[in-house]
Order: sequence, then structure tokens, then C-alpha cells
Amino acid sequence: VQLQASGGGLVQPGGSLTLSCVASGMIFNMNEMGWYRQAPGKERELVASITRRGVTKYVDSVKGRFTISSHNYMKSVYLQMNSLKPEDTAVYYCKAEDVDYGGGYYYYWGQGTLVTVSS
Repeated sequence: VQLQASGGGLVQPGGSLTLSCVASGMIFNMNEMGWYRQAPGKERELVASITRRGVTKYVDSVKGRFTISSHNYMKSVYLQMNSLKPEDTAVYYCKAEDVDYGGGYYYYWGQGTLVTVSS
């Protein structure tokens, strides 16, 4: 399974961006997809995730500003980011959790996409 992430870029504080992540390949049953980010000198952190049942989770710092959604039977996931702040600057990665018919779990990462929030 390959994850292709896109949508990063340079945006001014208060601006918006939408990140996209599309999964391809032999997918069994995508159970959960999420976005992580890693800022320089910091550990990678979970930003938002969504399960195949539509349950979402957000890190406190983005609640009310970011929205995660999935489409096409969890083969794509989006992160709408509004009211961006300089502290949102990071490389953003998408992650997918796939489950095979025997209950085996597989985890995949996309390549990062850089989001820079600066005036």
C-alpha cells in the first residue's frame, strides 16, 4: 500500500490549507487513517485521526481549527486546516491502519508534506 500526501505549502497566519492523502495498492480493510506532524527539534505527534466508523480524534491544540475527513471507503483522507498559526509549522505525515481478513494489522506512512505558517 502506498500513501501519497499533498497540499502543503507556505501560508500566512490565519490562513487555510487542505492536506490530502490517497491510498493505493492492495488494501484489505482500512480501519483508521490519521495525520501526524513533526516540527524541527520535536517529536512526531498525532494531529487528527478518523476511524472507518467516522470517529474522529484531535490533539487539543488544533480542536476547532482543523477538520479531518475521509472518502472513498477510507482510501483517502483530508485535513482542512483553518486559522493556521506559526506553531502549526511542521512536516505533516499521513498514516493508515489496514486490517486483513485474518485480523492482521498493517501500518503505512506517506511521505511528508511541509506546512509553513509565516508572514
